[in-house]
Amino acid sequence: MYANKLGRLLSGLHSCQVTALCGVIRSGYSWTAVCQQRTLWRRRNTCLQNHTAHGRISVYPSIYSVRSASQTTVDPDELRRFQSLASQWWDEHGEFAALHAMNDLRVPFIRDNLLNVHTRHYPGKPLAGLRILDVGCGGGLLTEPLGRLGANVLGIDPVEDSISTAQLHLSNDPELRSRVSYRACSLEELSSEEEGEEGEQGAGQFDAVVASEVVEHLADPETFAFCCSHVLKPGGSLFITTLNKTNLSYALAIVVAEQLFRIVPSGTHDWEKFISPVELERLLESNGLSVKSVQGMLYNPLSGAWSWTDSTAVNYALHAIKVTDDLQPEQ
Repeated sequence: MYANKLGRLLSGLHSCQVTALCGVIRSGYSWTAVCQQRTLWRRRNTCLQNHTAHGRISVYPSIYSVRSASQTTVDPDELRRFQSLASQWWDEHGEFAALHAMNDLRVPFIRDNLLNVHTRHYPGKPLAGLRILDVGCGGGLLTEPLGRLGANVLGIDPVEDSISTAQLHLSNDPELRSRVSYRACSLEELSSEEEGEEGEQGAGQFDAVVASEVVEHLADPETFAFCCSHVLKPGGSLFITTLNKTNLSYALAIVVAEQLFRIVPSGTHDWEKFISPVELERLLESNGLSVKSVQGMLYNPLSGAWSWTDSTAVNYALHAIKVTDDLQPEQ
């Protein structure tokens, strides 16, 4: 397997894949029309499935019902891998050192984009009044900084020991405990509970959903995108950082980072789960999310620092906004 992938790597690097190294080049063709049609089809299909089961058909569809999402986002192998690392989240020089350093980019990325969307600003607490969901929060490395910016943040993770680590670290900051909380559950479990408690028309509970270094570990990205849209308020923001699926990302994220420098534990990543910005955008747009920006990220293993780059060939950050529901009941 490695021989085949390394063969592709050498071939790709030799041919200088300009489009990958220079970032995503979007064509003039827009996926909007296609995605809108697909979304409408899914809405009508969901409506029929939900109401036919009760012997009736409603003229108003259940727009983002999670009942149509039958898969799970949780990969059992990933669960076991992170279970073994659950006690190490807050070791800034350990297995998650690169994630600690990534906060220098991802926290301002989230903050600044939210400030562009929400006009009310609070000195010292710029994200005050906003409710944020941190999906796959691990030990809370990103959850706590967002809480310190004033947001009310819920961190969720299917690994119970990671949530225990997050709660233990949070207990050291009494002021932060009023704004940050954690739950051991999956995204689809939370999404289903929100629907049951609030009703389908009130399903959107969060101003923003954050999924940093999560997508490349998912069992089902489609269910993930569906549930993110479901729990977001109309106009809410989705923030993702993940890895592109290129020969260069295989070389750096797996061969270099895992096998040579041991920046992350061996086996952390599965290259087959990596996703290009173009494919991720298609997936999000088909679930009612409009991508606003994509920015490349670069990690320097010598300095241990991250920086922004025009290239999305390896790591990238994405910001999308949930499109306002266009189907509303008549008054």
